[in-house]
Amino acid sequence: MGDFIGSIWWLVVSLGVLVTFHEYGHYWVARRCGVDVLRFSVGFGKPLWSRHNRAGTEFAIAAIPLGGYVKMLDEREGEVPVDRQAHAFNRQGVWRRIAIVAAGPAANLLLCVALLWVMFMVGRQDYAPVVGQATGIAAQAGFQPGDRLVEVDGRGVGTWTEAAMAMATPALDRRDIDVTAESATGDTLVRTLRLSQLPADLDERRIPEQTGFTWRFLLAPARIEAVREDGAAAGVLQPGDLLLAVDGVRVDSAGEVSPQVQALGRRGGPGMVEVERDGDRLALELQPRASTDPARAGQWELGIVLAAPQAPAYDAVQRYGPLAALPAALRETGRLASDSVGMMRRMLTGQASVQNLSGPVTIARAANASAKRGADWFLYFLALLSLSLAIINLLPIPILDGGHLLYYLIELVKGSPLSERAMAAGQYVGLALLAGLMGLAFYNDILGLLPR
Repeated sequence: MGDFIGSIWWLVVSLGVLVTFHEYGHYWVARRCGVDVLRFSVGFGKPLWSRHNRAGTEFAIAAIPLGGYVKMLDEREGEVPVDRQAHAFNRQGVWRRIAIVAAGPAANLLLCVALLWVMFMVGRQDYAPVVGQATGIAAQAGFQPGDRLVEVDGRGVGTWTEAAMAMATPALDRRDIDVTAESATGDTLVRTLRLSQLPADLDERRIPEQTGFTWRFLLAPARIEAVREDGAAAGVLQPGDLLLAVDGVRVDSAGEVSPQVQALGRRGGPGMVEVERDGDRLALELQPRASTDPARAGQWELGIVLAAPQAPAYDAVQRYGPLAALPAALRETGRLASDSVGMMRRMLTGQASVQNLSGPVTIARAANASAKRGADWFLYFLALLSLSLAIINLLPIPILDGGHLLYYLIELVKGSPLSERAMAAGQYVGLALLAGLMGLAFYNDILGLLPR
């Protein structure tokens, strides 16, 4: 399945699941409150399929899969038979109306917890938060290759995803943080990461890299694929050897081999090259030779060909039993909610760029990418999207659930509903705000598609 078709497919699947749960929350509570539901629609526009249940509700799947709605009996939208007026939404007490409106976001919140619970039982595969290279702020703090991050700003981390998320908020705030790490020798060290020194033009989507961290899993190992018969390494090194050090200098990736070979060649004389072969560590003597290739005049070579980079294998997993997975899911939901609300607040105050606001194109691409990574990551993506849907719907913007809840809270305070005129004005304001947000999201989507 191509990326374009895959993105559309997984977007439809994702929105279909989340919208169905959201609207079912409204529907379920409305029915428990005695309100007649006329239509339960997943999608907008002309129904592609529909059926009625015994209560008279029409269940429909519509042509535009970018949302959905539950249409309830309401006297403000048309004449209602006298014998059904008690079952109209507008006739319900304010607390019942609050419960019905709040049920949609609540359903998405519960779905987020459920998805994370399943994900933790399945086990989310990830990469260990081990430093491959440290430059810039990370190097100034004293981080070394092989350091494994254990705690970031008081938050325990077991994967690079958790480490990156834990750095995001303090990086946006330009706040110095303490990071606990375990060195390659097993020592536990606490280092201060001076995030206050981050540049003003920080790329918020690449915060760990901006601080100078390159994770170990991103570095291609220096594994030998072939040895040239006329090269300096002929008869000494073998295909499959993993280079560990050149002339006493540690090698952590393929990109570090050539600079060390050049240094050894300039020094003159032989040097020791350490390799891992069949589980054994060997120290072998080698002397680089000057390249005979005119295009590489003045360069030193060992006469080896390194293997092409491969997709790194996962080396960490988050997995719990059914009982332990539930509190883990609740903790993760709390962290994600805190980070999401914090990001929204920072966008409003200008501390974070509004480019973090994503539209359907970005969401579709993320859905496709997570589906490719496996069921565990797709479950995580769905959980995060479900939580985002709950939070966005609770924003106090007229036309969203949060706007209706705001109306009802005002009604509780003043003792009577808002006037039809005030509510209509609010709807127009809500439509304008929503259109502006959608326009900004589409603009960010377009920017994301342009070459950098």
